[in-house]
Amino acid sequence: MVFKRLDGVYRASARGWLKYKVRETTEAIVGAVGGPLTAPRTLLLGRYDTTGRLQYTGRTTTLPRTTAELLTPADPAQHPWSGWSFSAGWGTRETLNLTLVRPELVVEVAVDVARDASGRWRHPASWHRARPDLSPTDVTLFSGPG
Repeated sequence: MVFKRLDGVYRASARGWLKYKVRETTEAIVGAVGGPLTAPRTLLLGRYDTTGRLQYTGRTTTLPRTTAELLTPADPAQHPWSGWSFSAGWGTRETLNLTLVRPELVVEVAVDVARDASGRWRHPASWHRARPDLSPTDVTLFSGPG
């Protein structure tokens, strides 16, 4: 939502309007990391759909601390995202250097409620904490578009 003061007017190239974003915390499953597993820079997150397939839901902003000790490398032949490529950033054709991990770690992240046409988080998620007390089956299912 964007809003301005009632007595405010639009001024070209000037900030004066405010943006209010609705954010919520939620859980997701780590499916891959950007960068090396020993020092991940970002987490690629997913949720299982109703058919049991891990669907990509979004990625985190740059991590403030490591989660490396909680992650296990995946066998690429058995990972649902094997062969996928992910953009290194908005508007770039460069692909992200990633490491697939076993989709076992649940994390809590803050997300904008906006979704894209595929049902993924439109903006990067912010890391809150690891949730080793939860299993991937405890995470809300991916609902897709709509």
